[in-house]
Amino acid sequence: MSAQASVAEVKRDKPWIIRTYAGHSTAAESNKLYRGNLAKGQTGLSVAFDLPTQTGYDPDHELARGEVGKVGVSIAHLGDMRALFDQIPLAQMNTSMTINATAPWLLSLYLAVAEEQGAPIAALQGTTQNDIIKEYLSRGTYVFPPAPSLRLTKDVILFTTKNVPKWNPMNVCSYHLQEAGATPVQELSYALAIAMAVLDTVREDPDFDEASFSDVFSRISFFVNAGMRFVTEICKMRAFAELWDEIAQQRYGITDAKKRIFRYGVQVNSLGLTEQQPENNVHRILIEMLAVTLSKRARARAVQLPAWNEALGLPRPWDQQWSMRMQQILAFETDLLEYDDIFDGSTVIESRVEALKEQTRAELKRIAELGGAVTAVEAGELKRALVESNARRIAAIEKGEQIVVGVNKWQQGEPSPLTAGDGAIFTVSETVEMEAEARIREWRSKRDDNAVKQALADLEQAARSGANIMPPSIAAAKAGVTTGEWGQRLREVFGEYRAPTGVTLETVTSGAAEEARLLIADLGERLGETPKLVVGKPGLDGHSNGAEQIALRARDVGFDVTYDGIRQTPTEIVAKAKERGAHVIGLSVLSGSHVPLVREVKAKLREAGLDHVPVVVGGIISTEDELVLKNMGVTAVYTPKDYELDKIMVGLAKVVERALDKRAADKADTEAGVPGAPRPNGNAAQVF
Repeated sequence: MSAQASVAEVKRDKPWIIRTYAGHSTAAESNKLYRGNLAKGQTGLSVAFDLPTQTGYDPDHELARGEVGKVGVSIAHLGDMRALFDQIPLAQMNTSMTINATAPWLLSLYLAVAEEQGAPIAALQGTTQNDIIKEYLSRGTYVFPPAPSLRLTKDVILFTTKNVPKWNPMNVCSYHLQEAGATPVQELSYALAIAMAVLDTVREDPDFDEASFSDVFSRISFFVNAGMRFVTEICKMRAFAELWDEIAQQRYGITDAKKRIFRYGVQVNSLGLTEQQPENNVHRILIEMLAVTLSKRARARAVQLPAWNEALGLPRPWDQQWSMRMQQILAFETDLLEYDDIFDGSTVIESRVEALKEQTRAELKRIAELGGAVTAVEAGELKRALVESNARRIAAIEKGEQIVVGVNKWQQGEPSPLTAGDGAIFTVSETVEMEAEARIREWRSKRDDNAVKQALADLEQAARSGANIMPPSIAAAKAGVTTGEWGQRLREVFGEYRAPTGVTLETVTSGAAEEARLLIADLGERLGETPKLVVGKPGLDGHSNGAEQIALRARDVGFDVTYDGIRQTPTEIVAKAKERGAHVIGLSVLSGSHVPLVREVKAKLREAGLDHVPVVVGGIISTEDELVLKNMGVTAVYTPKDYELDKIMVGLAKVVERALDKRAADKADTEAGVPGAPRPNGNAAQVF
């Protein structure tokens, strides 16, 4: 028998679904990207939507300014969804959509397009993330208060269970919890508590058919994270599977073993990707992928990997291809899929799994005593715990207790040829927003206004009466209603919400270095008052981890800190700076919209007579954009490479000192009658 024949006879498991998380600018451009990736061997789609789409705004809304097409594709109406899946047969596709607050709406658009293609909706396969509770804890794309948000999640679950039975209506997403600093036990317990809260909400529906509960349970999937602690991550996934089976039997009485299976997809850790020596990220991504593929009993059903350069900006198609090839090589060139679970019988693995399960049960009990996941979220208990965990992680890196190669150890290295020259990262054209505004005006002008009014009235009636939101949402999609109109009508019914920030006087951190404390104390003596810092997050960006940690460390070194959370308009930030008498304003923007948003903040400061207040900016910002910001008058720019928070605090103190020096010099010149000679205002200051 030949070697080739013996290999061919080996029975291999079916590989996981291979995805890349993708989408940008317009539906047409994203469609080209999807078709290109599918041609390269991708076996499922994972759609990234831009922030206006995720939070229910049209591209021409004031709050969408600077955000259109930046972190995902802009989908404003049925025409956009039609263009997104042009020439992609939805009947044959497995589509994952990372969408939460507006999940019912985007699913409605998807179903409408599937019907246009002639695809029976009962045969459609895919996932809507639809995990709104974790949005209050980490990613921040919530819109409505928790109660109506849970109701919308329930409506999607009930509708799809009956009409789209192969669809996963909710993807309990612990991925973003780890990105926000969650420990493995927090990731396990918070995700499981969220799943139970949703399932209990479904069962409480007065029209719920209890006989269908096992089907509902079986369609709940998970979306997890895998970090660099390789053994722990393998054990975490095995613990997840065993705990989910335990909950199915003990809490819900599900006897069918197939319906108790823990089904999950994964994107490995983006939090650990480094701006310094970014080529090292390739190795990190590979190691993290192994944690969710090696153990057969806890193997991911779908995998999507970040690109090596995502700490620098948006990846190019080639960068995504590189990550896709990593999956394909593991799945098709190795013998991994030919064996049963290689960890069964390992005393090390079994011991660690049991420890994680025991700790998770204890944390689940604590959450239950707080009143369950939703009550614990509303009270700020879970958010504060995440902020504290993240603070401990950052402090360990600062102190060198947690080694990150190329960051806090072995920083010296050869320049990376991968980052050289123009085009090292993908950038979204500034014209995308203007073009989107023109397209949506054209869309509105060509639709039947009476049909739109009726569809919105029916939507409102369903929202107020408690009827399932999906049928009127699908009808609204077909009538030409836009994302912003759907979102606004439900805002009028349910209201809006601002979640706890986790930044409180009770939040425990590792504290700050004495040098930084003394410097801020000296600055306070010079000012005659406590130095005041206003931390603002303009735009729709909900990734608040960095802003939270800056606010906490600033508090610890002695600043009087104001931080009101996510989604603030430039007008609100400037008004707060004026009210508080801010000595420095820190803006955090991770969505790529920093240039237009900072430009607007600076303009509002001039209008308010506060142009003397220095502004610093943090985010994923390219060298080119850093120069643009400096030319606008931004005093300092911080990017992921600036991981030492105490150094940032020292930098903020020096920013305030330079602003004071400049004002004193300008005053002296004025009193001496010297014409306004140009003086440095910090625009060209070094990045601290």
